[in-house]
Amino acid sequence: MESTVTSKASRPGYGQLLRTRGAWTFLLPGFAARQPFAMLTLSIVLLVRHTTGSYGAAGAVAAVTGVSMALFAPYSGRLADRHGQRAVLLPGVLVHALAGTSLTALALAHAPLWALFAAAVPTGASVPQIGPMVRARWGVKLKDSPLMPTAAAFESVTDELTFVLGPLLATALCTAVAPAAGLLTEAALTLVGGVLFAAQKPAQPAVAAVTHARVEHASALRVPGVRVLIVTFLGIGSVFGGMQVSLSAFSQSIGEPGLNGVLYGVFAAGNMLSGVVCGAIAWKAAPQRRLVIGYTTLALAASALWTAHSVAPLAALGLLVGMCIAPSLITGYTLVEALVPDGARTEAFTWLTGAVALGQAAAVTVAGQLEDRLWTGAGFLVPMGGTVLALLTLLTLRSWLVTRAHGRTVARGVGHRAPVTVD
Repeated sequence: MESTVTSKASRPGYGQLLRTRGAWTFLLPGFAARQPFAMLTLSIVLLVRHTTGSYGAAGAVAAVTGVSMALFAPYSGRLADRHGQRAVLLPGVLVHALAGTSLTALALAHAPLWALFAAAVPTGASVPQIGPMVRARWGVKLKDSPLMPTAAAFESVTDELTFVLGPLLATALCTAVAPAAGLLTEAALTLVGGVLFAAQKPAQPAVAAVTHARVEHASALRVPGVRVLIVTFLGIGSVFGGMQVSLSAFSQSIGEPGLNGVLYGVFAAGNMLSGVVCGAIAWKAAPQRRLVIGYTTLALAASALWTAHSVAPLAALGLLVGMCIAPSLITGYTLVEALVPDGARTEAFTWLTGAVALGQAAAVTVAGQLEDRLWTGAGFLVPMGGTVLALLTLLTLRSWLVTRAHGRTVARGVGHRAPVTVD
């Protein structure tokens, strides 16, 4: 282990985490590489809404992108576990840049909706899984260290910082420069940032030995707790997707389209701030209990969004909902470290990331239809429905999240072998 902190008696903190040897070699390029991801869905919504005049069509194209990403992300994670992150990342970012550019050209040419769907599939499938890759690198650096929850919190904060900056940048580019500027910038930044991150080859997790391929490469989906976390993250994705479409529609309805990025930035800032606090606390409660409490609070806050009809209440509720998301995300990622063996963790992280994308895709589609067919703000019903359904699942199956023997005995097929002594 290459962490500078080894004593479990010491109190975890961000200072200790950032002094981990070699961490900065992947943190800085990782932040640059994941920034475009926060721009993708909103850039598509704003571009397609401009060219078609329909939030339903815009939401549908964005949804196809999200579904494609959700389906391909775990496969990408599995390939990264088997062959190394660099081998997967370099061709992926090139495909994504080309696909995003093609989608932009088709939208500007007023191509039929089926053509936009066709371009959206490779655009979503090739989204680089930078967040899971960074988390997997932390797992190698901090194996069995008490700093792992702090690292999960730090990554959540980093994700949310990108979701503060990304929507603001996408909105500014699409409204002040050109409707296509957001998606074109996203494609370019993905290519450049991905190449820089892939260049940090020494920091990536080692590829498992061929002799252990059967054990280490079993799917993370075979872990029951991972399946429960996928459902809870689907609910979180419904919040992101519902907020993106509904805030955009609200801003348009009051004649202030540029306000969309600000309101979404407030929502993401709440997530980021609560993530900072979560990472600074030395938690004594079990992570399973924290997840149930945090997710219940999230469902209650999301259920109030549809009642806001002016800027100030909507901003306040958005901030509150954002503050409720980070604890659930952080706890979920922390549980992965306990539930899933080393050789399947990148895949496990991508299942969770893909679940958020899938929930977001479904929410964008449904919220877009509600905004088109009902009243302005009807899309806010989607976060309420998504989180309540996920909470019911979590409460019913929470026993699947209990870890035993450092999470190895709950895998049921992942890493199942007789223990041996290793020098």
